[in-house]
Amino acid sequence: MNYLDCSIKEILENLTSKKITSEELVKLCFDRIESTDTLNALNSTYKEQALIQAKEIDKKRQSGEKMGALAGVPLVLKDNINLKNTKTTCSSKFLGNYVSPYTATCAQKLVDAGAIVIAKANMDEFAMGSSTETSAFGVCKNPIDPTRVPGGSSGGSACTVAAKQCFGSLGTDTGGSIREPASFCGVVGLKPTYGRVSRYGVVAFASSLDQVGPITRTVEDSAILLNILAGEDQNDMTASKESIPDYTADLNKGVNGIKIGVPKQFFTNELSVEVRDALLGAIENYKKLGAECVEIDLPNVDKALAVYYIVSSAEAASNLARFDGIKYGKRANNYDDLVDLYYQSRTQGFGKEVKRRIMLGNYVLSSGYFDAFYRKAKRVQEIIKREFLEAFEKCDVLVSPTTATTAFKLGEKTKDPVSMYLSDIFTVPVNIAGVPAISIPCGVDSQGMPIGMQLIGRHFDEKMLFRVANAFEASTKEAK
Repeated sequence: MNYLDCSIKEILENLTSKKITSEELVKLCFDRIESTDTLNALNSTYKEQALIQAKEIDKKRQSGEKMGALAGVPLVLKDNINLKNTKTTCSSKFLGNYVSPYTATCAQKLVDAGAIVIAKANMDEFAMGSSTETSAFGVCKNPIDPTRVPGGSSGGSACTVAAKQCFGSLGTDTGGSIREPASFCGVVGLKPTYGRVSRYGVVAFASSLDQVGPITRTVEDSAILLNILAGEDQNDMTASKESIPDYTADLNKGVNGIKIGVPKQFFTNELSVEVRDALLGAIENYKKLGAECVEIDLPNVDKALAVYYIVSSAEAASNLARFDGIKYGKRANNYDDLVDLYYQSRTQGFGKEVKRRIMLGNYVLSSGYFDAFYRKAKRVQEIIKREFLEAFEKCDVLVSPTTATTAFKLGEKTKDPVSMYLSDIFTVPVNIAGVPAISIPCGVDSQGMPIGMQLIGRHFDEKMLFRVANAFEASTKEAK
């Protein structure tokens, strides 16, 4: 039996029954990491530390002690999530040697549940990108076809799960950065409701849009991880106090009587023929499973991308102002005065895409342009939120493509930022509205590359998302 093929649920069962030890599991993961290192999915690894933790867990399990919900399961964190005494680089030269003095709440919850963090994943620099090609530590490659991108910005987090280097990972999603790479790599990616998971200890990109979420190989694994990650946090005032259900409770209830909304604006000319056909096939499958599919109108959703790049860039410019080379991070060696030190440090430390977004953000926040761009964008954001709320009066979930195409070739869009930005056309509206969404595999194209389907839910109704997603996943497994 190849234990690396197991889901989180399955590997927990094997650990509990003592068919394999946590130490053996960690060694298997690192053997796999070594044999697939050309994918460049990971920025740093913690083999020695992981083996020590695994041995301690094995001793406790052997002696019959009560174990945490994830005891002994190897997981990976995106490299913008702080873990005490490990590097948190955000895949940037600016933070190339930054060692975190504390642990993010989401990471601490996993550790408290007994999970073993074995590595930090590669990503687009400061989470700004859709392909993990802006990383200062080299591009990450798609594990299914290494000539293609894994998606971004959580490309390393999706790649490491798809390549079976670990059993699950955490990513962050500001405009699709969990769902797009999950789609490109053929795994499951959840963007929870804004505020469902604490952002404390996660390096901020756009604070009103960022959200942490799991990337896994099954829908059930995603629900298992959200059970642990969800909840309020006194260190994060945006973390919601909304009650937390058992996300695994309704997984097998099916979709009989469920209303699935199909927004007509998401089936546009930008959609490739193969992705469209896969989605239409998935919708027909849902009908056979007993769901009712209804057409939904979101008349202003096409403006979400423009809103996103104004709001997110403005917040990024503000958040990244703290990176000046004084307290921490890259400091220029040669400079004339304090202002030149700031200029030289930021010029040398940040990559092109980060600089582009800082400039765009400062522009839309500048005197004379604030009302014309930022304030107007925030007004349109409220309109889009309202349209989503009205849509959910007519249905339980919405269905859409996750991406317009399957994974594109490395280097294909790096010289055309607008083309790269359009990769997020179907994922960005979710962040603008603050609602949850999950991407699950729904087929492959003629080149064998995965196609992702996105399911969008009401605020804090991840439970319904898991139920609907699991019904499709189960039906496709039965068909095989």
